[in-house]
Amino acid sequence: MIIETDRLVLRPPRAEDARAVFERYASDPRVTKYLGWPTHRTLDDTRGFLKFCAAEWHRWPAGPFLIESRETQTLLGSTGLGFDSPQQAATGYVLAHDAWGAGYATESLTAMRDLASRLGVQRLYALCHPEHRASARVLDKCGFTLESTLRGHSEFPNLVPGVAADVRCYAMRPAIC
Repeated sequence: MIIETDRLVLRPPRAEDARAVFERYASDPRVTKYLGWPTHRTLDDTRGFLKFCAAEWHRWPAGPFLIESRETQTLLGSTGLGFDSPQQAATGYVLAHDAWGAGYATESLTAMRDLASRLGVQRLYALCHPEHRASARVLDKCGFTLESTLRGHSEFPNLVPGVAADVRCYAMRPAIC
């Protein structure tokens, strides 16, 4: 499945994307600061992520997507749907540092919202670190509503490894948008 927006191409990752994913964003501590997975230290870390992606695509009607520029084919980051059930999925995004501030997060998250609607997802949610104000703004722009703060819910290994921190849960009902 390939999704095209005005400026982006979203496509499933492939094994041969490992080096680009590693170099463009997965190994950059600035990029991974507020994420729920540790900064990749080796290409093997990224290969493990790509195996996870393939398994998600095998199990569900959609999964992780890489985000590329339509104009230059440059890898910009990743987004996707992570299914809890056919009716409920999580979403999010990560962008290479040089892709910040250009509206790619909003464009890719809007594409995931629209895909979730087409797939009949009834509840789409995203978890956001309370200090990650830029992502909270993107979620608001894309129609997500802050549902709650989940206390001691998620580890952010690039901030305080091994400690479950509070997280904000944003959600929407894409099938009725």
